[in-house]
Order: sequence, then C-alpha cells, then structure tokens
Amino acid sequence: MSVASPAPAATLARDRPAGWPTLLALGLGLAGLALLFRAEAAAALRVWRDSTAYSHCFLVLPIALWLAWDRRAAARGLPLRPTPWPLLAIPVLGLGWFTAERLGLMEGRQLAALLMAQALLVALLGWRLARVQAPALAYLLFLVPVGGFLVPGLQHVTAGFVDVGLEMLGIPHVVDEFSIEIPEGMFYVAEACAGLRFLIAALAFGALYGVLCFRDPGRRLLFLVACLVVPILANGVRALGIVLAGHLLGSAEAAAADHLIYGWGFFSAIIFLLALAGLPFRQDARPPAAAAAMPLVPAGRPGAALAIAGMACVLAAAGPAASLLLNRPGAMPAPHLPGFVATGSCRALDAGDPAWTWHFGCNGAALSARVEFLPPHAPPALLRARRLAATERAASGDDAPADTITGQLDLAAGDAGITEIDPRVPPRWSLVESDEPARLTATATWIGGAPAPSGWSGRLRLAWDGLRGAGTPAALVVVTLAPPAPALDADWGPASRRDAPRRLLADFLRAQGEQFAAIAQATVGTETK
Repeated sequence: MSVASPAPAATLARDRPAGWPTLLALGLGLAGLALLFRAEAAAALRVWRDSTAYSHCFLVLPIALWLAWDRRAAARGLPLRPTPWPLLAIPVLGLGWFTAERLGLMEGRQLAALLMAQALLVALLGWRLARVQAPALAYLLFLVPVGGFLVPGLQHVTAGFVDVGLEMLGIPHVVDEFSIEIPEGMFYVAEACAGLRFLIAALAFGALYGVLCFRDPGRRLLFLVACLVVPILANGVRALGIVLAGHLLGSAEAAAADHLIYGWGFFSAIIFLLALAGLPFRQDARPPAAAAAMPLVPAGRPGAALAIAGMACVLAAAGPAASLLLNRPGAMPAPHLPGFVATGSCRALDAGDPAWTWHFGCNGAALSARVEFLPPHAPPALLRARRLAATERAASGDDAPADTITGQLDLAAGDAGITEIDPRVPPRWSLVESDEPARLTATATWIGGAPAPSGWSGRLRLAWDGLRGAGTPAALVVVTLAPPAPALDADWGPASRRDAPRRLLADFLRAQGEQFAAIAQATVGTETK
C-alpha cells in the first residue's frame, strides 16, 4: 500500500496565478494616478459627451483592450518582468504637466497624465512584453481630445478650396474669410463644417487599420498620412458641392438643409474607399513563434511590482503638489469703478450691481457690460475658462459650445478722431459673433495694470508672475450686444453684413476710457512674500 507524497512547493506555486502581484500593483497604480489626475479625466469625459468630434473616444479603450487580446499569442510565454527604468520618464512628463497647467492647456495636462500611465504600464509589463503590446499602448493616445486648435486652419482650407473651385467653374462669387456669397445666396464655413470631427475619427480608423493590415511601419505611416490628407480634401469637395448645389437649385437655403447628415454619408463613403485602397497592400500577420513556458514574474520578488507602482504615484504627484503651493488664495480685488457711460444712441437701464454689470438700451438692441476680477495667484487656466465661458454663454445662451466667428474689433480703425491710444485701454478686442441667437461679444483682459492680448500672452504673464511669487490680479471685461426683440433688424443679417452693430459696439467701447483706466489700476500687481 503506497502513500501519495505531498506536492512540491514549486508545483503549488506554479498552480497559483503567477502574475497576481503585478496585476494588483497595476490596479493600485492606475487608481492612484486616476485620483491625482481626476480633473483631467473628468474634463476628457465631458468633451467626449458634449462634442461630436470626440464621441468616438468612448470606443478607444475597448479597441485598445481588443488589440492587446488579439496579440495574446505573440505575448504568450514572455516574462512579466517589472523594471523601474521607465519611471525615469515620469519627472519629465510631470514637468510637461506643470507647464501645461500654468498655461491653462487642459489637453497638455491630459496628454502628460496619459503618458505617465503608459510609463507605469511599461514599467510593470517589462520591456519585452510592452514591445509586443506597443500598438495597444499607442492607441490609447486617442483618449486625449486634442485638435480643437486646428479648427480655424481647417476653416481657411475649406473656404480656400471652395474659392478655387468656384473660380475654375466660372461661378461669380465673393469670399470674405469664412463667408462665401454667390448670386443665389450666402454660405458660411462654420466650425462644425471645418471637418475636424471627421478628421479625428479618420485618424483613429487609420491607426487601427494600419495595425491590423500592415506589418511594415512605413506602410502604416503612409496610410495614416492618407487618412490625414484625404479627409481634408474631401471636406473641401463636400463644401464645394453644397455651394454648387445652391447655384443649380437657385437657393442657398435649400442646398444647405441637412448638409451635416449628407456630409456623414459622404465621409462614410470616403472611409470605405480608403479601406479598399489599402487592401492591395495588406500584409498577412506572421504566425506567432512558439515560445517556451516561462514564469510571469521573477521568483522571490513579489513586492517589486508594488514598489514600482508606489514610486510612480509619488513621482507623478510632484506636479500637482507644486501647483497647489503656487495657487494659494489671494484677496479678491474690490475696487470702486466709475461705471460704464452711455454714449450715442445707448441709454443706461440701471446703475450696475455688486457683480459689476451694467445694462444699456441702444435703439432697441440690448447691450450689457460685465467686469470679472480674478484674485492674485489665479492660475492661467481660470482666466481662460472664464473667457471661454463668457463667450460661449453669449453665443449660445447657455454653457454649451456654439459655432461662432472669432475675430478682432479694432477701436482705432476707421476713426480719424483717434490719434493716440491710451496704454491702459486695449486698442483691439476679441470679437465673437453668432447667428443663432444673433449676438456680438467683445472681450478684453487686463493684467498688471495693462491690457493683455488674448491667448498665449496673457497666460504666459500670469504663469511667470505665479512662478516668481508676484500676486498679480487680472480683470476680464465682457461686452455683449444683442439685436432688438422680437423681430430682427435688417442690420442683424449674416455676420459678414453686421457693419452697423460693429460700429455701435466700437463707439461704445471708445467712450469708456475712465472705466478702463480704473480697471487697469485695480489690476496693478503686489509682491507677496
């Protein structure tokens, strides 16, 4: 009678899930990074939900997981060997996150946070396994909703394409920036018609198609370039087709009806043709080489993965910690402002309120002027958010983004009476115009006692003052002009024809020198220790 001998300890160890310490460390590390960068994650989710250009981002993570699963045969047998060396990239990425935070660039913050998570993944997977899963890791970059800065350039390209096409077809037309006028009516290349949403979706499709159909990196790159160039040209063809249809139908409104729906059908056909064009050049996947069974983690080091995950979170926390130290609260300015003055056809409707808001009636049109002060040490992101919120509310009546025309209102242009501009008064205002509802909104910013141009200049000034410890408050002025109600005046037609409302708004701003001087004085910085 024989007695079964107990199983060796090594056999029992092999029966347990060998990678459980690494999987636990990965879960804890990603949870820690998600907690540190929860603002970035929440902002990305809002963009995915609210913008049709990025709604496909909800599919990116499932596709990346499927790519990882699809390459499981090539990964079978490779060691799951954590290594700390990829964590050296996190301090550099943290500096990039901090720079983006100082400049108010949410897309930069999101990209830096995602790259930190990828560095953690590489550190826990090990070099060999991470190399096999590189396509899945790289595809995660499409989680970042970046590309909005391309919209003005895409609008210019589309309008230019239509201009050249109409010239070649011999159709009389006039192009004024994004407005295209033919005898049958007027068309406008709005932000929604710039082609960004399709361009981003086409790039995501091209990256997936290249991974599945090509092995050669050169072919993948060429196909991705095709997915970049073809949608831009196709959007120009679509816009030209809409204008040509208006010319043939004799009505711009009839041709523009439901053009977005027709556009998606057109672009779906373009994607189908791109896929067909790539099929003759496809490369069949190599059969995975047989790999000997190997342990998933080095024996005797179950705590290495947890240590790497903890180190990654500590390194990643440096940027947010520095930001918290610099963003210490300051006293909100409470200056006495003389108030905006009525001028020309505008009459005051009230004397203002504690929120520094004044209302005027201008020949039936409603004009409102509001001043918002930001406290010392306010991050540049707050100034940018306040400005965007003000223009979006003015353009759409709520907090949802709207298709708008963005330009400048030059107070000195066309006025011979102005020979010198007060250095405390901005000569140019950012101008946002919308059609539904019809409104004009002018905005300007003061920092440190002087007007600050919109965009990078103001954000760089606030970022530098924050780094050197200067408590510099900022002020934002928003002036909105809306047409008479209930009927729209003839001057409030298409945006390209609103010369009279623009002149009225410019005349009102020219008369506010005393008010702007007081605002500039309220933003004189004070050094804080």
